[in-house]
Amino acid sequence: MQRQLVERELTAEGPSQRAPRRGRRSVTVNLAENPLTWLHARGHLSDAQFAAGECLRRDFERAGIAPGVTMRWDPVRVRGGGGDDRRLSPGERQLAARERFDGAIRSAGPGLSDILWRVVCAGEGLPGAERALGWPTRSGKLVLGLALDRVAVFYRIG
Repeated sequence: MQRQLVERELTAEGPSQRAPRRGRRSVTVNLAENPLTWLHARGHLSDAQFAAGECLRRDFERAGIAPGVTMRWDPVRVRGGGGDDRRLSPGERQLAARERFDGAIRSAGPGLSDILWRVVCAGEGLPGAERALGWPTRSGKLVLGLALDRVAVFYRIG
């Protein structure tokens, strides 16, 4: 992965979206790093939670759930995963990924799936997800951890 390092102003909620003003504390941020990787690298997520989040993100991407901006004419390329996926057609693999994704989200539950989708699938940072959901500051990390624990059980990780 290519690193994209930029300086950001450090606020009480974490790095801001703007460049630091003179005399303010700043932090170097890698824009190419997703929130899940950031949390795991700093010890906020266990290996099992991180692996569960990566499985969920992979199924989200393979299922093609994200909205498209425009029509794409390039052929669909789906890498064969392990196990039974090799015997499936690309369409069947997409459907299987969708079923796994839906099952993982169901296993997280209605109160936990919101933060899971925002951070893992949409790549939204925790402070932004907390604001969008109307949650108190710093509550998202705890709730995300609980959701990832449930998803790890679904994917039989750890």
